[in-house]
Amino acid sequence: MKTLQLEAFVQDFVFLEGPRWRDGLLWVSDMFGKAVYTLTPDGARTKIVDVPGRPSGIGFLPDKTPVVVSMADRCLYKIVNGKLALHSDMSKLVNSDINDMVIDARGNAYVGNIGSDLFKGAAVQPTNFVLVTVDGKAREVAKGMLVPNGPVVTSNGKTLIVAETYGKKLTAFDIQSDGALSNQRVFADLDGAEPDGICLDADGAVWLAAINRGGFLRVKEGGEVTHKIETGDRTAIACTLGGADGRTFYGLTYKGSIADIGKGQAAARIETVRVDVGASGSP
Repeated sequence: MKTLQLEAFVQDFVFLEGPRWRDGLLWVSDMFGKAVYTLTPDGARTKIVDVPGRPSGIGFLPDKTPVVVSMADRCLYKIVNGKLALHSDMSKLVNSDINDMVIDARGNAYVGNIGSDLFKGAAVQPTNFVLVTVDGKAREVAKGMLVPNGPVVTSNGKTLIVAETYGKKLTAFDIQSDGALSNQRVFADLDGAEPDGICLDADGAVWLAAINRGGFLRVKEGGEVTHKIETGDRTAIACTLGGADGRTFYGLTYKGSIADIGKGQAAARIETVRVDVGASGSP
């Protein structure tokens, strides 16, 4: 296993999630700063929109319109001219805050939810996974998942891989022509590691934030770990690949406990390292 070392890129965010590289910019959600930002390759940041319901996963429709998760009101919003416009209300399909998502080339959004109020110490409960089609219609496409997080879609559009944070595994599905999911299976057993945000590289391996292992891991289908990026006393939260050649790894890290997250302290930052295998384009 190869070990890599991160370097600080930008800091002074509260709690970051949902990193996405699109058209020369890094997009991130400051979940408890309640805003979405973009950053240039040299670190200049721009606030794109405020999200009072706490933003998380970010995606892009086929026409390039950005879409963001609003956790507390359990809705997806398009970002149009610096304002939020409702894309889909999922509140009748889930019983907890929604979280991360991915949007595929057809505009289908696959959205996870936490399953219980973990921020207030509630016990983990199995929950469902929801599809939102390009027209904003939502339906359940999987259930019995333990905090489905960080989904990605393979470059051929045929497979969805999702992190089950408290299932301690990566789970794969076949994507059907109507967006439904089938053939649920284990992509990788993570030997006790708890995955948060993930991204897919061009060789089909998954980079994941192992929130209980002090770093990011690169995992092949079947569970082989090829690389680790250590984060020291900081928690790995989410990651993506970007930059001009797709080989810049952007890791979101946080220093503090779950109880500290909602206190508004600027404890999150983005760190980077160069990697050998570039981006696949998902998430």
